[in-house]
Amino acid sequence: ISQKALMLELKSLQEEPVEGFRITLVDESDLYNWEVAIFGPPNTLYEGGYFKAHIKFPIDYPYSPPTFRFLTKMWHPNIYENGDVCISILHPWNPTQNVRTILLSVISLLNEPNTFSPANMDASVMFRKWRDSKGKDKEYAEIIRKQVSATKDEAEKDGVKVPTTLAEYCIKTKVPSNDNS
Repeated sequence: ISQKALMLELKSLQEEPVEGFRITLVDESDLYNWEVAIFGPPNTLYEGGYFKAHIKFPIDYPYSPPTFRFLTKMWHPNIYENGDVCISILHPWNPTQNVRTILLSVISLLNEPNTFSPANMDASVMFRKWRDSKGKDKEYAEIIRKQVSATKDEAEKDGVKVPTTLAEYCIKTKVPSNDNS
């Protein structure tokens, strides 16, 4: 079941992409490991950023959740030091969820961190200071700005133009399919 489910999801995400994401297989012969490139949404601290992550699927997917781990260093209340994302949609898992719902949850988490169950306590405290001071406390924003800036080289290396306007961001980035059907 899992291979067929993953094949269908990949095809659907390539034909109808989620705004702000680019998805490829880490290795063409392995459906269980996906590489995700996330573009920082315009009008957020992450604007212009290019963040890479891996999604690993268990053999019994969709009955068990995949893991989502950022490869790009992320300073965020809900991302562990090792890149693992602490996101409620994965625990408890429901088989009606899919990659699309996970990606949408991740993007919303970037913009609206959950400070009630932080994975990174320091980032959480710093984020709350920034939020509560309405941006006057700049420490959190500065760190994110540096991270975003550091991702520019990676995007260039991958030959990717990162969207910075809402119009560019909302253009569906289709991944060419190798499928001839």
